[in-house]
Amino acid sequence: MKTSAVPQARFSAQARLRALQADIMDLILERELEAGDPLPTENELSIALGVGRNTLRESLKVLQALGVIEIRHGFGMFVAPSNFDALADGLTFRGRLSLRHQGLEALQLVDVRQALESGLIGSSMDVMDKEQLAAIEAAVIQMEEQAAAGENFVEADAEFHHRLFEPLNNELLINLMGVFWKVYRKIHTEVGAGKSGREDLKETAKIHREIYVAVAEGDKALASERLNRHFDGIRLRITEAVAE
Repeated sequence: MKTSAVPQARFSAQARLRALQADIMDLILERELEAGDPLPTENELSIALGVGRNTLRESLKVLQALGVIEIRHGFGMFVAPSNFDALADGLTFRGRLSLRHQGLEALQLVDVRQALESGLIGSSMDVMDKEQLAAIEAAVIQMEEQAAAGENFVEADAEFHHRLFEPLNNELLINLMGVFWKVYRKIHTEVGAGKSGREDLKETAKIHREIYVAVAEGDKALASERLNRHFDGIRLRITEAVAE
């Protein structure tokens, strides 16, 4: 039986659009435009790039979806500020889709977040001051209080992980960790609490307390180990979910 294939004409059109998108990004870089700066008008871009307006608009829509440019109707086009929403949405979709099969991509996304956090905690501890350490403990205390009341502590959890790596003063890293945290939470919600039927909030808060203690005591190896173990639960729940 013959397999269906993408028509050559369509493939060529897609390749041309990708090339045009690359040309537009090159133009932004060559003209040294920064986030918030206006782009040339559609007419100017069409002339500069040698393409028709309709073809140009298709590429501009893709670049808008990717977070490269902003199109403000009535005002024009601008270089977009840093925005990782598209990346988070794409990775979340891939992870959730994989749960219908073996869950491989969902597990890989957990692996990436685990590797980032356990691998960088030592560097963060090297430059962490007392105020930053206190902010981490404050997030733990909030988790413990909400767990005692039977309340989920999603925001406190996010704050804890943000505060752990804030001392590195690396905006790109923080943004990427934010992406993986959002993906992680979506997958966590999708797979539920596993065979137990409910999530042990107090145990989860305890795990975060233990991570904090290792950090406060300056034990890098133990902090890394405990961060690694922190992800065992979600990995088990993914495995259980795809096995059902």
